[in-house]
Amino acid sequence: MNKWLLLFLEFFKTGLFSVGGGLATLPFLYEISDKTGWFSHADIADMIAISESTPGAIGINMSTYAGYQTAGILGGIEASLALALPSFIVILVVAAFLDRFKENRYVESAFYGLRPASIAMISAAGLNVVKIAIINIPAFLEGYDLSKLIIWKGLILAVVLFAARRRLKLHPVFFIAVSAVIGIVFRFAGV
Repeated sequence: MNKWLLLFLEFFKTGLFSVGGGLATLPFLYEISDKTGWFSHADIADMIAISESTPGAIGINMSTYAGYQTAGILGGIEASLALALPSFIVILVVAAFLDRFKENRYVESAFYGLRPASIAMISAAGLNVVKIAIINIPAFLEGYDLSKLIIWKGLILAVVLFAARRRLKLHPVFFIAVSAVIGIVFRFAGV
C-alpha cells in the first residue's frame, strides 16, 4: 500500500478510536510502530516529551511528530489532519442531531461504557512509558541481574518530580523544563 495512504489511514483510525484525549493515542502509536517500523518505541517516548512541552493538544502534537518522522513536513501535516478529521466529522453529525442525542439513553449508555475504556487506554499508555523510561528489560535479560532491571536515575527523577509537583503546585511547564535540563546534564556528564 502507498505510504501516504497508509499514513492517512493509520492516523484516521487513531483519531476515530482514541477516545479519552491525547494520551489515548499512545496504544495506537505503539501499534503503528510495531506494524510499520516508521518510528521506534523510544521515539514515542520522545514524542511524549516534546508533545507535553509544546503548546497544543498532545494527540495532535504527537501525530505531527510521528508524521514528520515518517514522511517529513507533509507527513506531519497529513497525520495531524487525519487524526483530527474523525472528531470533526463526529462533531458535525452530533451538532446536526444534538436535540435527538441529548437525552437518548443509548448515547448515555455508550458514554458510560467509554469512560472505563478511556481509563484503560490511558493506563496502558502510561505503563508503556514506564517500560521505556524506568524499566530496562533488555539489560535484565542479558544476565538476569535484577539490579539492571530498573533505570534508577529515571525512577528517582520521576518520584522526585512527582512529589515536587504535588507539593509545590507549580505549572507543569516548570517541571518539564527542569526535566529537560536534568536530562542534558545527565547526558553530557555521562551519568
